[in-house]
This record gives sequence, structure tokens and C-alpha cells, in this order.
Amino acid sequence: MKRGSFWVVTTFLMMTLLVLTSCTKTATSSSTTAIANNSTTNTTITTSITTIKTTSPTSTSITTASTAGNWWDSLGKPQYGGTITLRIYQNIVGFDPYYPETLFTINSAWADRLFANDWTVDPAVFSYKIQFRSSDFVKGQLALSWEFSDPSTFVVHLRQGVHWQNIAPANGREFTAADVAFHYNRIYGVGGGFTKPSPEAVTNGQAYQTLISVTATDKYTVVFKWGTPNPEFILETQMQVSNSVNCLENSDAVTQWGDVNDWHHAIGTGPFILSDFVSGSSATLVKNPNYYGYDERYPQNHLPYVDELKILVIPDNATALAGLRTGKIDVQDGVTFQDVQSVQKTNPEILVATNPSINCVTISPRVDIAPFTDIKVREAMQLALDLPTIAKTYYNGHALATPCTLTSYYLTGWGFPYDQWPQDLKDQYAYNPTAAKKLLADAGFPNGFKTTLIADTASDVNLMQVVKSYFLSIGIDMDIQTMDSATFATYVQGSHKNQALAIRSAGNLGLTYEPITQLNRLHTGASSNFGMINDPVNDAFYAKALAANSVADVKQILTDANKYVTQQHFVISLLQYDNFALYQPWLKGYNGQLYGAGLINPSGLPMLSFYQARYWIDQNLKKSMGH
Repeated sequence: MKRGSFWVVTTFLMMTLLVLTSCTKTATSSSTTAIANNSTTNTTITTSITTIKTTSPTSTSITTASTAGNWWDSLGKPQYGGTITLRIYQNIVGFDPYYPETLFTINSAWADRLFANDWTVDPAVFSYKIQFRSSDFVKGQLALSWEFSDPSTFVVHLRQGVHWQNIAPANGREFTAADVAFHYNRIYGVGGGFTKPSPEAVTNGQAYQTLISVTATDKYTVVFKWGTPNPEFILETQMQVSNSVNCLENSDAVTQWGDVNDWHHAIGTGPFILSDFVSGSSATLVKNPNYYGYDERYPQNHLPYVDELKILVIPDNATALAGLRTGKIDVQDGVTFQDVQSVQKTNPEILVATNPSINCVTISPRVDIAPFTDIKVREAMQLALDLPTIAKTYYNGHALATPCTLTSYYLTGWGFPYDQWPQDLKDQYAYNPTAAKKLLADAGFPNGFKTTLIADTASDVNLMQVVKSYFLSIGIDMDIQTMDSATFATYVQGSHKNQALAIRSAGNLGLTYEPITQLNRLHTGASSNFGMINDPVNDAFYAKALAANSVADVKQILTDANKYVTQQHFVISLLQYDNFALYQPWLKGYNGQLYGAGLINPSGLPMLSFYQARYWIDQNLKKSMGH
């Protein structure tokens, strides 16, 4: 990746510490990409890839050789054909990015975004193992270049010659700036006849409240006007990969059918086309023969490599692992260390990659319902947990042994790292059952109390049995009730019927995604706010971040928010553990990217079309191994 020199757009941006950089990259068409780059927000994650199986049969390639000396040479040479088979844990209930019930995993399989990860970045520089990445490590997908004309105006120039999939009513017509304007006007309700934000925009946070307009100024240029002169926030929102709002659906299909929730109407510009869907069972996507993309590592190679992408709906982890063992699934993400050990005993040929989990495991008490309205009760529950011992024994050392704040410690330079905590705050998170019992007595529960935890089955229910024993030691008798993910979403997130505690696989601390977006996680009314926190001090941090005019200010606001959330014990912290993926040796091109790689963990990962279009299957190797 070639980086150009830095320039200052305005005196204001100089004051805000936001520096814009030009970026020239190898692409299928010759151009110069002006990338708005925040030099103060680089987050370098160099977590190593643990490959337990170190040898495998020789790969056979059918394409031209790569240029000598590239870091990716060791991954093998791409070949065409075959099927990649993945697993998701919950059913797909819709395909329209307008609605929050859809999975952005499946949406991004057929609908491209304006921005994507940079496929050429060496993992030693940035490994894409967390969701947040500064604009240094983002490239254009449908976007060709972009810049700020002023601190609140984001101008995007589109790639030319991109066509919609050849499905009626789009019929393969050219993708234009009017399509982009239609999508964002529809999602955010800011023009084009759309007057209110979509349910997905509302669920995703408050970003829609600051977008003023989206205008196609010519066939290939789109101008986004925001109500906040904060380029850091704008870049985070525009380049965010953790939701469906940035997946671009076809405007002709929406106009004809009203929405594209039916899979037959899901028309995009992506490398895969939906060819079949069976609710509760599977989705099948086939190669788009008219896709515009070429492999950035091998510019002569037209994408995608595989002929078919198969996504299986398998709620049960044991069933999914059985599919992996028998070669019916190519990769399984969100695997525990215990499962890794088990699979390696029966299938030593299966390879392992590791990276930080996308969130810290947390338990959310209903802070609006007694006894959890009392901070002494919440602190007592935290003191009952021996986190270092859990890290050592339950996770076999594959977890950070310290409690989490709102922001993951993996976001270097952001948040409130544990080593900066004052001692009195550390004491509130240290294992101390005696102090916990005293706090319960002071709160009026000398003999403890009974309570119920509602657990999403995608979460680590075995860990909750460990937590149950710790709580019982201080007199808290916790019953554990499990629900499948869809029921949990309705019962806890939708209806808020949980009266005590809740846990889902994606916890509410240790967040690895965009810093400003993190401030919405526990905001009043947020779908992720399982504990029904309604705290004006906490809510104010997001508004302050939007109004900030420098990255330094945003960092300080996020630090303050981390301190406040930690001091208030809104959420019970467990640990941020290592996440494992098991994958077949015939899955090639993959070098350990997890979050954003398109591999499927219990929360559903984005960028599916981008990565799966660039992975390939070594079919000769697969056949030689009996599959």
C-alpha cells in the first residue's frame, strides 16, 4: 500500500488534529484515491495467528504466479471453483437493510458497501482482528476516492463501470450516485421522499440524527452533509462495517416491491447472487458473472474465486462442530478453547486461528428493578467473581485476567486501560467475598437473595455455571434460564421482560468497534441496553462526542465515559477472552482475519462478500483428504 504526503484542508482541521492523506493504490482502473486519514487514530493489533496444525498436503494452483516478495506469497496461489460453506447460529428473517431483524452477515453477501478493508495490508502492520480500523486501513469498494470539502461535508466519488446484478427490475443497469443517495435517504429519512429514519438506523444508534442531506451532484459523485463538524464521527459512521445501514440495496427493487425483505428481491452489486433460501436451514449464493472486482493481490484475477457460497443455519454449536469434523463446514468461528482441544484430538488436520473476542463477557442486571437499583448489590456481585482464576482455569490462560471497561484494551490509545485505574477502583473489582457479603448486608440482604439469569444459548452457558457457584458463595442463588437467540431478542431486547439479569454472546464492555459508536451501547433506549440503564450523565457523553472538534477531545470524552460506567457498576464484568476459529486446510487465502473477515461468530460478522470473494478452495487438496 502506497501512502502519499499529508496536507491540511482547513485551519479548523489542523486544530482538530484530523489530517487528510492522499492514497494511491493498485486498482482495476488507474486513479488516485484521496483518503481522509486520521493519523491519531491508528490502532495496531498484532495478535499472532496460532496455527496448531503446521503441515498439510501441497496446494495445487491453476492461476498465474504471484509477484515474488509479497507477504501473501506463503498463502498459496488462487484457483477458481468449488464452494465455501459457512455456518450462522440464527435464522435469517429478512434481507432488507432497512430492518434491524436482518443479518448484516447475509446482506453483505450480495450487497456491496462504499468502503472495505485493504486486502494488501500486511497483518504485521494491522491484522483486522478487531472491528475498528482507522481510515489508514480502509479502501474503496464502491467508492473510488473521497475527501472532506469542509469539516462537515464528506464527498465520495464512485467507481465507474459497476453494474447491478442482472435480475429484474435492475436488469444489470449501471450503479450510479443516485442509487447511493436513494439508499441513505431511505435509511436515514433525510430526502428523496423519505421523512423518517429506518428501524435499523434507529436501532443502530443516533447517527441518523446528525445527517442533514445526501445528494448526487453528478452521475458518480455523492455529497454527505452532516450537522456536526466532526470528521472522526463521520468517518466512523460512513466506514462502519458492523451493521446493515451501509449495505446498498437496489432502488428499482424497492420502488417496485416496497422493500427487499423477500430474498427474491435482494439485488445488489456484490460478487454473489442469492439463488436459494430455505428459512431455518440455508441460504445459497452463486458467483455473479458480471462482478466488477479484481483481486488486489493478483490484479489479473477476476473475482470471486469460488462458484458458490453456502450458509447453513445451525443454532447448536455441537452440531456445527460435527459438521466441521466431517468436512461439511469449512470454518467455524466463536469456538471455545475447550472445543479447540476436542477437535484437535479427533481431527488434527483442522487448523486454528486466534484473535481477541469482539466483546468482554458481561452480565447485565436490570438497574431499574430492585435489588439491582442499589449500586452496593452490583458491586457485591462483581467482588464475588475471581477473574484471574477464571482466566487461568476456565480459559486456560487465553483471556485477559483483568476486568473490562466500556472500551477494549485492544484499542490502543482509547478508553481507560486497567493499569490507569486508581487503586480504590481496582479494589471494587478484586475478588473479595467477605467485602461482597458486607455490601449485601448493608443493602438489606444479609442472607442474600434469589434471582434469575436469562441467557442467550449462543452465549457461554457453561461459564454461567461457574458464575453461579461464585454468586452462591455470597448468598445469591441464581437460576439460569436459556433462550434461543430469536426468542432472547424478542423477550429481552424487544419487550424487556427480563426482570433480573441477562447475558448475550456480545457483551456490553470491552468493545472493539468504532469509539464514538461505543457511547451508544448503554445509552437510554439502545437495544443493547439489556439493563435498562437510564442515566443522564451516561447519555450525555455521546452528545459531547458529536460536538467535539478534535480527536483529542473525543478521546477524553471516551475516557470519561469509561470511568463513569466502571464506577457505576452498570454491568458485571467477566473477561475478554481469545476467540478461536477452526478451519479446513483447503480454505485458502485466509490468514487469521476474524472480525470483518466474513467468518461467522455468534454475533454475525460483516464484510462477507469482500472476503469470501477473495478466499478460494483448493479442490485437489480437499479431494485428496477424502472430501
